[in-house]
Amino acid sequence: MRLLLFSDLHRDTEAAADLVERARTADVVVGAGDYSTVHEGLDEILSILQQIEVPTILVPGNNETTDELGQACSGWESAHVLHGNGVTVGGMTFYGLGGGVPVTPFGDWSYDFTEHEALALLSDCPTKCVLLSHSPPNGVVDLSSDGENLGSTAVRDTVLTQRPLLVVCGHIHPSAGQQGTLGDSTVVNVGPQGLEWELDVPGATAN
Repeated sequence: MRLLLFSDLHRDTEAAADLVERARTADVVVGAGDYSTVHEGLDEILSILQQIEVPTILVPGNNETTDELGQACSGWESAHVLHGNGVTVGGMTFYGLGGGVPVTPFGDWSYDFTEHEALALLSDCPTKCVLLSHSPPNGVVDLSSDGENLGSTAVRDTVLTQRPLLVVCGHIHPSAGQQGTLGDSTVVNVGPQGLEWELDVPGATAN
């Protein structure tokens, strides 16, 4: 399964248009949040991304809410907005967690969740899925410009127990474009430039 991964567009229409073109050769497109900036520009960026015709799986970032993202995606038949739930496409289950975890210092405008809230939202995450989380797991691809680990312990604990095949995240911009491993799982902090990723779907080549 060929995935096109991205995160943190933050109203970058040029990057969005590039993703639309690259999506033509993808099986599934995966967006890890922050399409807008402080709740502004979401409709504009989604009007570009809606040209993607292959299945597209999205979680909200901390710059837009689940409801805002769902409304902006209305009419986009191939889009799936996840937050505390999953969807199966092409034999692979994708599970999503949106928002900033842990709570950011940005104030009331930021769509944030505590670690406790995040654990509850992740409670149904299956094993061997693709985990799509706006926030990275603590200790992996989550370094700030000051060298501080800003990722989520709830996401980290879930990755260690559920062992997703791939973790797609963003949120911590200085770590964009980096990859790491946590237990058996590969973790990618994608960034707005996007990344093509070949995923082996368990059982897809059986017999």
